[in-house]
Amino acid sequence: MYVERRSHLAPLIVWTRTVETAGSARVLPDGCMDLIWSGAELIVAGPDTLAHSVQNTPGARYAAVRCAPGIGPALFGLPADTLRDRRVPLADVWGERTVRMLTERIAGAADPAALLERLAAERLRDRDAEAARFAGAVVGELRAGADVAAVAAGVNLSERQLHRRSLTAFGYGPKTLGRVLRLDRALDLARGGVPAARVAAVAGYADQAHFARDVKALAGVPLRTLLSG
Repeated sequence: MYVERRSHLAPLIVWTRTVETAGSARVLPDGCMDLIWSGAELIVAGPDTLAHSVQNTPGARYAAVRCAPGIGPALFGLPADTLRDRRVPLADVWGERTVRMLTERIAGAADPAALLERLAAERLRDRDAEAARFAGAVVGELRAGADVAAVAAGVNLSERQLHRRSLTAFGYGPKTLGRVLRLDRALDLARGGVPAARVAAVAGYADQAHFARDVKALAGVPLRTLLSG
């Protein structure tokens, strides 16, 4: 069972997950970075370019915070591209002593997710305002369907400068980020029962075949398989 809520403290999604049956789950790329408590360890999940498969152990419980695109570097203190497509112990990022003390606090907490939320919000309180504005502007333009040239012009950068800053902020360039954000929107529509052809048109794909190719490329399975799962 998966439950999420939007934090009122910072640009975060707070989520929990309890595994009820064995098997595997597919985590799709979404441009975000997560801080996850596995019940025994704190883990950083970097921004994915492809679907990530996880094995389910019945009874396992997870609590986590998910950073909005572009916010993760301020929380973890590293450029997003250094964590791209990776799952690493938080101790490798913040240091063993700090994480050991934090692990003890979370292990004894009545609500690990709420504790993670407060911790993340505190670390994000002094984040760079200009970097946050940049991330928000780029994500907003890409979600609206703007191409890379238009996004670069909107933030007063060359396309090369935009690409370099996007690697630091999001983990990949604006073209890849745009594909990830478009797929996220399209799948929301498809899960809501919107026909695939209509999804393709609304989400900004050239046609239904283009939508199907992007699903297979980023999610690793056809749309029908993804929705049935």
